[in-house]
Amino acid sequence: MSAILEIGGVKATELANQFKTPLYVYDQNQIEDTLTTFVENFKSEAFPTKIIYASKAFQAVQMVNLVADYGLGIDVVSGGELFTTLKSKMPREGIYFHGNNKSREELDLAFKSWVSHIICDNIMELNVIDELSHQYQQKMNIMLRLNVGIEAHTHEYIITSHIDSKFGFAFESEECSQCLALLTDHPYLTFEGVHCHIGSQIFDLTAWYAAIDKLVSALKTFEQPLVLNIGGGFGIKYTDDDQPIELAESLRLLIRYVETALLEQDVTITALMIEPGRSIVGGAGSTLYTVGYQKQTPEKLYYFVDGGMSDNLRPSLYQAKYACDLANKLDAPKTEKVTVAGKCCESGDILITECLLPPAEEGDLLVTYTTGAYGHSMSNQYNKNLIPAVVFVKDGVAREVIRRQTLEDLLRYEMLD
Repeated sequence: MSAILEIGGVKATELANQFKTPLYVYDQNQIEDTLTTFVENFKSEAFPTKIIYASKAFQAVQMVNLVADYGLGIDVVSGGELFTTLKSKMPREGIYFHGNNKSREELDLAFKSWVSHIICDNIMELNVIDELSHQYQQKMNIMLRLNVGIEAHTHEYIITSHIDSKFGFAFESEECSQCLALLTDHPYLTFEGVHCHIGSQIFDLTAWYAAIDKLVSALKTFEQPLVLNIGGGFGIKYTDDDQPIELAESLRLLIRYVETALLEQDVTITALMIEPGRSIVGGAGSTLYTVGYQKQTPEKLYYFVDGGMSDNLRPSLYQAKYACDLANKLDAPKTEKVTVAGKCCESGDILITECLLPPAEEGDLLVTYTTGAYGHSMSNQYNKNLIPAVVFVKDGVAREVIRRQTLEDLLRYEMLD
């Protein structure tokens, strides 16, 4: 009998039988272990620290409840993410509202919901916030997103701080000066600090150090201590080609570097913040598929699965790479060079370009690892495929946290008359 993959103490075959496939599965113990690593290692005797979960990686009410239990805040980038968070146990003061094009309706919801932190991307947005603060006669803490002109060495679509990025503005720019002028002696808006995010999947801290130096130099120009928010981007391992720095060590190195930079430039801060997302949930998530047909072309052997770019857009979007196994044949010899393809009507619907797997039969179970970040978040209904369920597994118990869509759900918003 072949060895079967277990996730959180439950066999993958049992999960597939109970919840069907495709299926997003999270090992809750692994999420909690990672949260503990962040909490225990991102701390300093020189200043307070705050960890803000970047919920775009994966958001569900139960996920927000979990990070709240560990004392984290949360960043949201849309009205939908904000609304979901408001349905959780996350305290209002723990919510940080990001985004480069927040609508008036979204900002209005933030004020009505007594959210107290907004990360501002541009002067036009700040003018709207100014208007709403007077309308509601309500205080709001404002952090300015700075573009420090430093690029993490990663895919161009997930680099967020080069000079022509859509995000933020340079500290030396006229736009920044206008924002600071508007915030000076404002009756409702308080300038809370500066923020930057240089990219994702960062394996080398050198670029982060350079960004910290720039941000500390900016803070030195202000008389009052402010928040220093250095964003997120901690890299994780998707395949053997990825060699991230061990998480606890990364956190300790960043803390030490900030402590030294502040001391050297004689700067005091009110808090140091980071915004991890992928690094909290990415490695804890897997996706289960059922293998359907196979096809041998002159140069490729395809294994087709019952999902694809509708449940994992990243390989098509920016050529992300994943590792996989046949979950019900873990110990079988991997003798076939395979391309794993989805069922969507696109030539680019390829989940894994080339891998070694055992000979498969229709009905076998395929698992792709490290899909906990941006799998469900980017899921879509292309070809009217149903968005899979999400399951948390802990200590041998599986619970559904997001149900699978039904065919009836597809017509929920259709005008059928």
